[in-house]
Amino acid sequence: MGTQPIQQLEEIIKKSKDILIFIPQNPDGDSIGAAWAFYFFLANQNLSPTIVVSDPFENIGRFDFLPRPKKLSYSLSGARDFILSFNTKHNEITDVRTERSAEELRIYITPKQGSIDPRDFSFIPAKFKYDLVITLNSSDKETLGKIYEENPDIFYEVPVVNIDRHINNDKFGQINIIDITASSTCEILSGLFQNEIDENISNCLLSGIISATESFQNKHTTPKSLQVSAMLMDKGADQQNIIRHLYKTQPFNLLKLWGRLMAQLKWNEELRLAWSVVSIEDFVQSRSKPNDIPFIIKKIQENYSSGKIFLIIYNESPEKIKGIIKFSDTEKIKNAQQIVPGGEIKGDIYEFSISNKDIADAEKEIIENLRKQSLL
Repeated sequence: MGTQPIQQLEEIIKKSKDILIFIPQNPDGDSIGAAWAFYFFLANQNLSPTIVVSDPFENIGRFDFLPRPKKLSYSLSGARDFILSFNTKHNEITDVRTERSAEELRIYITPKQGSIDPRDFSFIPAKFKYDLVITLNSSDKETLGKIYEENPDIFYEVPVVNIDRHINNDKFGQINIIDITASSTCEILSGLFQNEIDENISNCLLSGIISATESFQNKHTTPKSLQVSAMLMDKGADQQNIIRHLYKTQPFNLLKLWGRLMAQLKWNEELRLAWSVVSIEDFVQSRSKPNDIPFIIKKIQENYSSGKIFLIIYNESPEKIKGIIKFSDTEKIKNAQQIVPGGEIKGDIYEFSISNKDIADAEKEIIENLRKQSLL
């Protein structure tokens, strides 16, 4: 990672005031820790950062033990104004008033003479209200999900800084800080922030590193990640508190659902597929909900290191089946539409729904499609 992009980042931050921080839809712990840390880093410089993220599975709730950013939004509403413009060269406007109803806003315009020529009227968008966009832990813009889908123009009208560790990063920013040797995006930020790390920032960064390395036990753990973590603990990060919240204090209902799924887990050696089917009764007896499924599938992945595909299918209602697919090779998530059409990629998982089909038949069909896809 060269020094030039880092210098460019420092310079563009100095010129900015209102800054947006984007992280992937359905964010993992590394994304959340990085966003929280960057928020407090900017706030400490009297800047005005806002984190924007789509989090349909409520992953952020697992990190409530961290200090919470004041400006956290789940949509990018009100990011820009739209202007109604009138050419008054030949006919002045003497009065403007508005009238609002439940489903309509009317604007009344009084010209000085006669009527308004439609050619004197135009509708134009103003500039976005933000000076800078920072994306974290995002290999491409599509990983941002609905935030990008609903606001693509901001990436062409506002400077973008792209900070990531993934080898397949599209380098879509004007400034790209990519370090594929890092254990996590939080590790990259630890180097960028240097002497500006306080206790809040250090706890956020260490939470992201611990989450990304599964408490320093997976293949992403490197000597550098351990060294950086030690530095963050020197800055005030509480390692034991982080581990306790992330790994040792799971709600009882979550543990009960996890246990029920593990008891009926199935394994396909050919596909390296681990999967389970969840009934409405499973949710009722464990007092859990479908939003808990992404956490469970991640735990299954952690316990089956030889697995390549992970699948959970469940009844959302007697008439509707839903499910999620996760791949150990995150690149393969892009092919999930060919396995179960009509679903949606949310971060590193693919969520789908199936109607008018028995759950046993849906299970067989999905596994057969996975087998066909593996032969391509």
